[in-house]
Amino acid sequence: MAQHREAPVRQAAVTLHDVAAAAGVSKSTVSRILDERLPRSDSSTAQRVRRVAEELGYRRDQSAASLRRGKTLTIGVVVPRLTDTVMAMLYESLAHACQRSGRFAIVATTDDEPEADRTAAEALLQRRVDGLVLSTARSGDDFPQELAARGVPYVLALRTDGQSLSSVGDDKLGGYLATRHLLDLGHRRIGLIAGPGYASSARGRAEGYREAMAEAGATVDPAWVVTSTFGIESGADAARALMSLRPRPTAVFAVNDNTAIGALSAIEGLGLFVPQDVSLVGYNDIPIVSRLSTPLTSVRVPFDQIATAALDLLISGPAREHDRIRVAPPTLIPRRSTTTASPD
Repeated sequence: MAQHREAPVRQAAVTLHDVAAAAGVSKSTVSRILDERLPRSDSSTAQRVRRVAEELGYRRDQSAASLRRGKTLTIGVVVPRLTDTVMAMLYESLAHACQRSGRFAIVATTDDEPEADRTAAEALLQRRVDGLVLSTARSGDDFPQELAARGVPYVLALRTDGQSLSSVGDDKLGGYLATRHLLDLGHRRIGLIAGPGYASSARGRAEGYREAMAEAGATVDPAWVVTSTFGIESGADAARALMSLRPRPTAVFAVNDNTAIGALSAIEGLGLFVPQDVSLVGYNDIPIVSRLSTPLTSVRVPFDQIATAALDLLISGPAREHDRIRVAPPTLIPRRSTTTASPD
C-alpha cells in the first residue's frame, strides 16, 4: 500500500516587519536602510539591519515597492532594428545600466520609420514604462517635442535633435579622427560613404571628414561624397560608385561598419585589394570587424558610457543647462585595412 506523503509546507516570505522585529527597530527604518536608491549608511544600526536581513533571507519585493511609488522601474527603448549590431550593442548596454540601478529595459523596433516610432513608443507607454530612450531621432521630426508637451520623460541616444536630453558619441571628432588617420598615411583622394542625412550621427561624422580635409588643404571633389543608408548593400553600392571614378579615391571612410563591410565586399568584387589598392575605415567598431579576413580600422564608440549617461539623464535630469547633451569621446582603432598611400 502506497504511503501518503504530505505536501511540503511552503515557507512564507520574510517581510520588512520580520526584519524590523528581529533587529529591534521600526519598519520604516528597515525600509530606509535597505532602499538601494538612497545613500548607504554604515551606522551600527544600519549594519545590524543588513546583517539580520541577510540571516533571515529577506528579499526586497521590487514590484510592490514600485506600485507604492507609482513607478514600474521599467525603461522603454526604441531602436530602428536589433539586426543592426550597433543598436543591439546599445540596447545591451542600456539593459546592463538598468540592471545596475534596479530597473529593467524592454525594447521595441521600428525599421527606422517615423510613424513606427510613434506606434512603438505608445505601445511601451501603455505598458507603463517610467520613461523612453529613443535611438531613432531624425532631423525635422517633431515627435520628441510631442512627448515633451505630454510630459513623457524621454532621452535620445546615439542621435540628437540638438534640443532634447541626449547621450551621444562625439561624431564630429570621430569623423575627424578617421579622416586624419588616412591623411597621415599620405592619402588625399579620400571618398566618403556618408550615411543618411536625417541622422545626426552621420552628419556629424561627415562634418569631421570635411574639417580634417580642409585642415590638410585637401579639396573635396563632390563626387567623392556618396549618401547611403546604414546598411551593407548600400555601402557596397556606394563603394562601386566611388571605384568607378577616374582617378578613383585611394581611401574610403564609411560612416558606419555595416557600410564599410559592404564596401569591402564590393571593392574586392571589382578585383581590387584592401588596403593595397584602397584603404578603408569604418565606424562603431562592432565585434565582427576585427575578425574579417582584412581586419577593419574603425572608430570605437563607448556604448556603455553612452547608455549610462542616457539612463542618468532620464532618471535625474541634467545637472546644469549645458549638461542637456552628453557627449562621449570615440577612439580610433587602426587595423590592417589601412596603409600608406602609393605614389601616383
